[in-house]
Amino acid sequence: MAQYDYDLAVIGSGPAGHHAAIQGAKLRKRVIVIERKPIVGGICVNIGTIPSKTIREAIIYLSGYREHSIYGASYRVKEKITFQDLLFRVEPVVRTEIDVMRDQLLRNGVELASAAANFADPHTLRLERVGDGASRTITADKIVVAVGTESIRDPRMPLDGRDIFCSDDILQLDELPRTLAVIGAGVIGCEYASMFAALGVRVTLIDKRPRLLGFVDAEIVDTLAYHMRERRMVLRLGEEVASVEPFVEDGIRRVRTNLASGKQIVTDKVLTSTGRNGATTSLNLAAAGISADARGRIVTGECYRTEVENIYAAGDVIGFPSLASTSKEQGRIAVCHAFGIPAKHAPELFPYGIYTIPEISFVGRNEEELTDNGVPYEIGKAQYKEVARGKIIGDEIGFLKLIFHRETHELLGVHAIGEGAVELIHIGQAVLSLKGEVDYFIDTVFNYPTLAECYKNAALDGINRIKD
Repeated sequence: MAQYDYDLAVIGSGPAGHHAAIQGAKLRKRVIVIERKPIVGGICVNIGTIPSKTIREAIIYLSGYREHSIYGASYRVKEKITFQDLLFRVEPVVRTEIDVMRDQLLRNGVELASAAANFADPHTLRLERVGDGASRTITADKIVVAVGTESIRDPRMPLDGRDIFCSDDILQLDELPRTLAVIGAGVIGCEYASMFAALGVRVTLIDKRPRLLGFVDAEIVDTLAYHMRERRMVLRLGEEVASVEPFVEDGIRRVRTNLASGKQIVTDKVLTSTGRNGATTSLNLAAAGISADARGRIVTGECYRTEVENIYAAGDVIGFPSLASTSKEQGRIAVCHAFGIPAKHAPELFPYGIYTIPEISFVGRNEEELTDNGVPYEIGKAQYKEVARGKIIGDEIGFLKLIFHRETHELLGVHAIGEGAVELIHIGQAVLSLKGEVDYFIDTVFNYPTLAECYKNAALDGINRIKD
């Protein structure tokens, strides 16, 4: 049997890499995590998920968003909100999260290496230490690639990190713009567009696709689009960007976005969110026998194993859905499979959380999928404003939708939009995982007053549609 320096080497310390390493440590394996940045957490903790969701929470609080239906649209906790007000809340959250993750790795005996890694062969990695550039070579029985992604740099959009910037540059902004164009209406683009709009920024959202978030239930997306427009956001869908150019007008820096249709959009700043590529260019994947697609993403098979038997990939580097929650599970499952440990894996029950304002969450199948597959289904809906908790928290726009089999009553999907949707969805996820029926919600007693009561109301609505 070959001898290796480590049983498991994990490249990257984001959600996928972190959970892969912890799982390996719990299996009493010798584990090393290689992170090219001087701190752990990857994009998720340092400039992605955690900062953006913290900024979102600061925006909702300072703008008085949750109270507008009660105290009026002019209500604000702080009259003039600056970008520094938003960043003030970010730093302590990020610092704590990094400390927690680092502590979890160290107390489980995981070795941390601050270095850039690249393959020499399927079991050998060259590490170039951050700072002094000192290098060493290590070997590992199993390797998990969890390097995440990096923003696409489109030559039509000359990023300067100030007037024309991507989501990675958000924390470097010095001021809030009065007007903003967001190019790309994927998850990140929609999230930031709705966040800036909640601050009163005039936002134009541009995307060449005809609808927002094609993988989300159409009724939910239509509701999101309606509320975006209610916040004075302009949606330019089915429009392609030809070029973006900064210019100075009356001594003020502005940006002109030229669309292929001939339209011109002039704003203070432009946020580009046209996708992300796998951060694999420096890994020398060819030396390990692994190939990446045109966008740097690694193709995986069963339990996230690559075409090379001992190498796995997990997280954003393998593509959709590119969520921190799913990345964590992918990392765990990859390591369990690598070392022959049975583990339950149900990607079809992964929940999705999209932190737009209002937020969206869903689990299971949507109406379009069921229609395409010829499945007889019925829906049941409950509006937040129909339950006391919805009125208490001032959310009059949210709703919960249940989709179930018309004949067997088996629950097939749960979709929600509104305050607390990302938390509320887990009740439905549990019933889905147990292949439960929609009748369960009718027979269950929920705390009062809660948003969870929407499950009972939606179930009754759906059953009544069948019986009436």
